[in-house]
Amino acid sequence: MSTTTIIILIVAAAAAALAAFLYYQKRRSERLHGQFGPEYERAVSEFGDRRKAESELERRTKRVERFHIRDLSPEEQSRFSDAWRVQQTRFVDQPDQAVTEAHRLVTEVMRVRGYPVSGEFEQNAADLSVEHPRVVEHYRAACEIVGQHEAGRANTEDLRKAMVHYRALFEDLLGAPIHHSEEVRR
Repeated sequence: MSTTTIIILIVAAAAAALAAFLYYQKRRSERLHGQFGPEYERAVSEFGDRRKAESELERRTKRVERFHIRDLSPEEQSRFSDAWRVQQTRFVDQPDQAVTEAHRLVTEVMRVRGYPVSGEFEQNAADLSVEHPRVVEHYRAACEIVGQHEAGRANTEDLRKAMVHYRALFEDLLGAPIHHSEEVRR
């Protein structure tokens, strides 16, 4: 073979490898964006780099794959729904306690479903984002409001919003809507 032929083959092989790599990257981005939806955009914004964000999302996915996540039984769904309705009613007279209990119920549902609930909020949110990417932002918003309330910067209306955020996540984790005779209005 001539030197020219060898150079052409090397350039062609390099171009093919580059095309395959770019195709893989594009498919990876599309897959992760489809899986994580708004959480994908949040991660890209947080990390400031698409590749770093995608690596983090894949790390989350691999971590959650090791868990034994399960659906709740109908009996568990009913028990948790009943407990939620009690807190929903309690909100009228004791909004602080109702929001605290709503957070506890969300945490308990996560635990029963198989999430290794830790005391670290960011890890819990990251774990939830894998299978609940469209509602994990509700968890973040509710916990932010609770933090503001603990610092004395949130009022009853803010606590009402926290309950609504917790309920969105709670229903998604529960796998069923909660029917109320009297709901906190959105």
